[in-house]
Amino acid sequence: MTNTDHTDHNTPVLDGVQINSLQGGPADLAQYAGQAILLVNVASKCGLTPQYTGLEKLQARYAAKGFTVLGVPCNQFAGQEPGGAEEIAEFCSATYGVTFPLTEKAEVNGEGRHELYRRLVGFADAEGHSGDIRWNFEKFLIGRDGTVVARFSPQTEPESAEIVTAIEAQLG
Repeated sequence: MTNTDHTDHNTPVLDGVQINSLQGGPADLAQYAGQAILLVNVASKCGLTPQYTGLEKLQARYAAKGFTVLGVPCNQFAGQEPGGAEEIAEFCSATYGVTFPLTEKAEVNGEGRHELYRRLVGFADAEGHSGDIRWNFEKFLIGRDGTVVARFSPQTEPESAEIVTAIEAQLG
């Protein structure tokens, strides 16, 4: 790990992070303090894009209990998120009925990696993978205390038992 990677697993990962909302202007990440968050790098033209359905179901099921999905559009994997903010918003709304918040497009790997992902990549999933994001729809569960409690591979379906169990554990 480089010194820009987040290595302190007890520090809230969203603290002080600046990122814009998909609509433009700063996304107020502080509004999620005390909530559990499933943070996902998303794309509109990926074989895994149907996961939007499961993500939206999680949002609907748990939002009232202090949970949100937070989508981070990313175009780093085979150019699968080529559109601008309006296109992304329209696609997500019209195709999948997405109501959860989306940020601006961000890089999750490489020299241009967004600060948020610099803080996340040091966390390992259940198989021990840490480091670079492998593909669209890699998921990080952030607990109510703001620390990462789990990382899930892109292929792990949002409504899988392991994700649902982890979310429910955070919601008490």
